[in-house]
Amino acid sequence: MTLPTWTTACPDWEKRILAGRSLIPFKPLFPDVADAALDYFKALRIADAAGSPTIGESSRPWLIDFAAAIFGAYDEASGRRLIREFFLLISKKNGKSTTAAGVMITALLLNWRQSAEFYILAPTLEVANNSFYAARDMVKVDPELAELLHVQEHIKTITHRGTRAFLKVVAADAETVSGKKTTGILVDEVWLFGKRANAANMLSEATGGLVSRPEGFIIWLSTQSDEPPAGVFKEKLAYFRQVRDGAIVDPRSLPVIYEFPPGMVKSKGYLNPDKFFVTNPNLGMSVDKEWLVDKLKQDQTAGDHAVNLFLAKHLNIEIGQNLRTDRWAGADSWAAAVDPTLTLESLLARSDVACVGIDGGGLDDLLSIYVIGRETGSRRWLGWGKSFVHIKGLRRRKAIASVLIDFARGGDLVVVDNSGPIDNSRLEALVAAETYEEPPRELVPDGEEYPIPPDIAGVVEICVQVDKAGLLDSVGIDPAGVGLIVDALAKRRIYAEVEGEATRVHGVSQGFQLMGPIKSAERKLEDGTLRHADQPILAWAVGNAKTEARGNAVMITKAAAGSAKIDPLMALFDAAARMSLNPELDRSIYSADRGFASFG
Repeated sequence: MTLPTWTTACPDWEKRILAGRSLIPFKPLFPDVADAALDYFKALRIADAAGSPTIGESSRPWLIDFAAAIFGAYDEASGRRLIREFFLLISKKNGKSTTAAGVMITALLLNWRQSAEFYILAPTLEVANNSFYAARDMVKVDPELAELLHVQEHIKTITHRGTRAFLKVVAADAETVSGKKTTGILVDEVWLFGKRANAANMLSEATGGLVSRPEGFIIWLSTQSDEPPAGVFKEKLAYFRQVRDGAIVDPRSLPVIYEFPPGMVKSKGYLNPDKFFVTNPNLGMSVDKEWLVDKLKQDQTAGDHAVNLFLAKHLNIEIGQNLRTDRWAGADSWAAAVDPTLTLESLLARSDVACVGIDGGGLDDLLSIYVIGRETGSRRWLGWGKSFVHIKGLRRRKAIASVLIDFARGGDLVVVDNSGPIDNSRLEALVAAETYEEPPRELVPDGEEYPIPPDIAGVVEICVQVDKAGLLDSVGIDPAGVGLIVDALAKRRIYAEVEGEATRVHGVSQGFQLMGPIKSAERKLEDGTLRHADQPILAWAVGNAKTEARGNAVMITKAAAGSAKIDPLMALFDAAARMSLNPELDRSIYSADRGFASFG
């Protein structure tokens, strides 16, 4: 038998989604298998809908197409599923729990393998309950299914009496997902897994059994995240978008992504109620248009944060910066000020002078450095930054660990321990481990200096790089707890105090005294005279920043930000404080005996 040929790429998805057409670019690979499966799937009843209609009676074509693609990818002759991985991103209230329950109950009914294991893996108990109750009720409302399938509510398990195969709904943790011999698994609300630092390892454990199940499958199911995508959700979303667009050829994976085309996102065309159908294929059935309109109006009066939640959950708009009513004014202009060509090297090549800002702190904080160069000729400010964090801080801040790991993989953050930078491939395991034994510190003979800690050494090396380029005017630094940094700079001949010479390391007063640099930065972002590198860690810090009014002053402080991290942005303000003084390098005083660059 000749196997079918197909592609899962859907490069015309924008036209399809605006026309309300299917986002699956092919017919079921094995139509007879799909039809047989749909007989089961469409006969399942939705217990919580009026009159308990069947899925076939109450579903829009998109859901039937999605189920047909899953079951129709199974080749009965070889016992293999030709498409093994599926990704569905859809707005809230579009029958996601019904989809999960219906697909997995159907898989359980069609399964031939004795004692096969099927799972719905949910990030929380609440999400797990939603999926299990939908599946349970599908069984209980149908006498034939109730006789064939045994429901055990206390362990959230439905067992096929004939094959002893079972469907189990679990709230994910390391104990519940390890060592499974999975035949089929549906991972619900993937965006919440993206917030868990150990999610990748956990999901690898949960899906590992598929290697010996050629008929097996994975279904990733999610709404959009209420914060910038992170962790495993960010990775899956980026990958399946590339498969959809044809940038990655992977016929074994099928993306079905309900999102607005980029042009409509940029123009905010998604705010037109007549376009709500784009990410709500169940509009008019499980989703009420009038409710969406009213909800949006209410949230618009409540402020930007409420609007962002609505956009993420009901319109699948990807949140960039988490803009709030108490946001820093510069946040509105941040994205438009990106210069994608900027690196530290290109910044130094384009500048006639540079200032550095450093924001330090304890082991829980990010040690951040920011370089602002003044562009030769235009005198625009050019910005680039880098941050460092100790592994202990990453382990203590598990709520944001997955986000920080993403930044580390992108190169904007370096995670260290006593021995130096840590390989990024080890970070998830180190964060998830119950204990962490740090490598012992190097023993130094009495009377000799201890080596500089690796995170401080990294910051100092960047300062030295700027200095060797002959551009360093000064370093601005938060005065709190910076003794080690100042000492380390001095060792590399970047002095805080040198008798008879100008000081190049300056404390930058924080609180209301930082208002001048804050205002300068936001004005320059708005008028285009501050351009910065495209660095997600800075965009994240900008989104975290909260303003606090005290008298006539507007402050951005770590206390106002709470547990959110703004250290990279504070380093920018420290650098801006120095650059605002309009420095001019007197190159005649720079000589090799001061440890600065020689200009011959």
